[in-house]
Amino acid sequence: MATTEPLNQWETAALKTQLAHWRTQYDGLRGGNLKLDLSRGKPGLEQISLSDGLDGVLDGNFIAADGTDTRNYGGVRGIAEARGLGSELMGVPAENIIAAGNSSLSVMHLVLRTATDLGLWSDERTWSRSDKRKLLAPVPGYDRHFALSEHFGIELIPIPMTEHGPDMEAARAAVSDPSVKGIWCVPKYANPTGCTYDHDTVAALAQLPALAAADDFVVLWDNAYAVHDLGDEGDVLASVFDAANTAGTGDHVVQFASTSKITHAGAGVAFIAASTTVLNALDKHLSVFTIGPDKVNQLRHVKFLQGRLQDHMADHATIIRPKFDLVEEIFSRELGGLGIAQWTKPRGGYFVSLDVRPGLARKIIAMAKDVGLTLTPAGATFPYGNDPQDQNIRIAPTFGSMEEIHAAMDILTLCIKAASAEQILAGL
Repeated sequence: MATTEPLNQWETAALKTQLAHWRTQYDGLRGGNLKLDLSRGKPGLEQISLSDGLDGVLDGNFIAADGTDTRNYGGVRGIAEARGLGSELMGVPAENIIAAGNSSLSVMHLVLRTATDLGLWSDERTWSRSDKRKLLAPVPGYDRHFALSEHFGIELIPIPMTEHGPDMEAARAAVSDPSVKGIWCVPKYANPTGCTYDHDTVAALAQLPALAAADDFVVLWDNAYAVHDLGDEGDVLASVFDAANTAGTGDHVVQFASTSKITHAGAGVAFIAASTTVLNALDKHLSVFTIGPDKVNQLRHVKFLQGRLQDHMADHATIIRPKFDLVEEIFSRELGGLGIAQWTKPRGGYFVSLDVRPGLARKIIAMAKDVGLTLTPAGATFPYGNDPQDQNIRIAPTFGSMEEIHAAMDILTLCIKAASAEQILAGL
């Protein structure tokens, strides 16, 4: 129902009539036994199936280029070819990369544990020296970063996200506190806003450790969507590795990436990129809890993706781009001009960030749940589940079919309209 008149400017009688119509539509959805889900950014079946060629790609040849038998123990940092694949993903020299197991969350856990217990520089600098430990969390942001931090007893300090990346004025002010030990970043197609940090923001983040009161400050650079463009030409992200080396802070930036949304989500390869000093420190923990990663899987990924990563990701984009287009189409048609919601239009990644009228996110999510649509919990994109405005909702359109996404968006926009009209009328 495209209109150019904001809902809060409607005549009261007209708004009441329209609300009654929306309520009737909503009540008609009850008992429909719908089970729709836009809650998590999982690849869909078609996407996962793109990588079924991993099975059998080695054709019985398990020997890496340097003669390593990948079926055996050893090689804590991963095989050379896998580090080369990480180099292609991350734009960092292969010698600065560890290729690990399937989960980037596990290597983030490793980095936080090492920073706390042993230090990332093999000297006296450990986060455990401080009674209080804090990390900066750009918001809205990634809930699993928040969960990891809370797991280690690290306090999260929200700072605003802008269309260019984290608010660097706020970040610079925050790092004057010596208990602030780092900042979480999702620099390309950020979760959930979809923004890509601009060149000035990347340079400013690389300089941040030099400005921090803490001498053990770390930029945690989770480039989860490095190659996940939706169009032929994706956003260009400046190299934080190069920027940090220029700023003299190379020992204070740790990068993460994985193939989780490239091949099989539960059977991929994760990567850490850092300076030689930091990689040596990480080895001390890594070599205790593993004798080596799944090198067979690493070799499979190299053989499968070698020379065709760009084409493979273009196939992913062909599958999911229509889903994002559908979200945009329905939002624009049903909410455009009503002045009750704003949403992002990402050029890549896995999410759309939706802001409704303050005070309504929790209510809208509950309304949707009552008629069969599961959304990300309200507040999930903020530390401790506390969205101070109660207005942000993360939309994850990749997993469902086009039909399911269409049905889900119809329900969501109906809930937004009805809840907004009720709030406006209650305030008259």
